[in-house]
Amino acid sequence: MRGLSSLIASELKITLRDRMGLFFTLIFPLIFILIFGFLMGGFGGADSAALGTALLSERDIGSLQEALKDAGAIEVVPFATEEELSDALSKRKVDFGLIWDGEELWFLYDPARVEGNYAFQQLARGISAEFNLLRQGAVPPIGIREIDAGGIETKGWFNLVVPGIIAFSILSAGLFAVSGHITAMKERRILDRLIVTPMRPVSLLVAVAAVRLAIVYFSTLITLGVSILIFDLAFRVDWAGYFLFVGSATIGTMGLGTIIALLVRRPASASNLANVLAMIMLFLSGIYFPIEVMPPFLRALSQGLPLTHMADAMRYVTGVTEMEPVRFWAITLSLLGIGIVLFPILSRYVVRPSRS
Repeated sequence: MRGLSSLIASELKITLRDRMGLFFTLIFPLIFILIFGFLMGGFGGADSAALGTALLSERDIGSLQEALKDAGAIEVVPFATEEELSDALSKRKVDFGLIWDGEELWFLYDPARVEGNYAFQQLARGISAEFNLLRQGAVPPIGIREIDAGGIETKGWFNLVVPGIIAFSILSAGLFAVSGHITAMKERRILDRLIVTPMRPVSLLVAVAAVRLAIVYFSTLITLGVSILIFDLAFRVDWAGYFLFVGSATIGTMGLGTIIALLVRRPASASNLANVLAMIMLFLSGIYFPIEVMPPFLRALSQGLPLTHMADAMRYVTGVTEMEPVRFWAITLSLLGIGIVLFPILSRYVVRPSRS
């Protein structure tokens, strides 16, 4: 026990001295959160959109204003002429425009707003439909009420991204902890000096796992807290499930990292391989791009990637999406099982003297 505590203390010192490793574990996820939060926080919706209007005729103006009032949380910005409206739209002072000449209703869009125009077009269709009914003295034949399926309210795009980024940071921390760290110890001949002591090979991996778990818990909580404080995101965290899943996922991805350490001897090569695998999973696991919009063969490939299921489970424990409890436990226990099985089996092959 004393030997293990000494290994943990030594591993903690080595980890804290690894500034680059700490940067990618602690700071890099925060950079992702801040970049995507500030640049793309409004992606996927038209909340608080600014609609510029040029009402060139008084005909049915009351009905049009009523339709605009019922359109939702949009800001209506009036302009005197079509030219003023077009100029404001080109300078992005408004998000899209509306022109009424007494006969036809025109909507103007900025062609560069690819990501927002779809939502603006949906708003335009709703305004047009209600305006036509009001002009005829009619009311909508049926009422429309949005009800979220299940027990979780609809979340924004960024609410889905944050748990995915946290899952990716867990994956990266686990892969690089063993693949880069252990191979670096091999190259520096540190393992050679440790192995001649009574230390059991699995003890070193346990020490690495203990330190890495502490850092990952700290990192994920900081990332979650920053996203809540700065971007006012709402999460309903199941803390018991959260801590259990983060621990299991970290151990599981470290188990996968031992495979890389087994196959690749040089630290740079191991880190590069781990980085390539992580990047592939990042773009194919539905973290930034919905899996539903991918071609069928990529959707099938995505289901075979660990990060896909890790992101789904993290969204579940943070209260963003629903999941069958059976699937959550299957993901959590599978990751834990990967680590438990691979650590002792691969420790005898990974933690061994370097070959000359």
